[in-house]
Amino acid sequence: MKELEAIQFVHQQMLTAPKFPEFKTGDTVVVTYKIVEGDKTREQDYRGDVIQISGHGLTKTFTVRKISHGVGVERIFSFSNPNVAQVQVVKRGRVRRARLFYLRGLVGKKARIKELKKSVAH
Repeated sequence: MKELEAIQFVHQQMLTAPKFPEFKTGDTVVVTYKIVEGDKTREQDYRGDVIQISGHGLTKTFTVRKISHGVGVERIFSFSNPNVAQVQVVKRGRVRRARLFYLRGLVGKKARIKELKKSVAH
């Protein structure tokens, strides 16, 4: 029991609120992250669809999937990772699931996520 309290204490001390915009599963995002090569650093963009958000607190992560040269590539980013410079939401997706693993088996137009259209109230 004391170990659990110690872990929670460390998480609270290290937890920094992410400065990312609100996004959810199905959204198309551009994640800018820092890459360190020797003594040089550079930033690189990774654009894709969020297929899952998991965890909570310091261990909260999100998985982004993109198609690169006809091959599906997934990358897991941590909300608390200091190397993730920023996240931009490009498109809001309309999905009915929390985890979009079924996209792995689809190709082409079938692998698209419908865009969320917000209705304007008059």
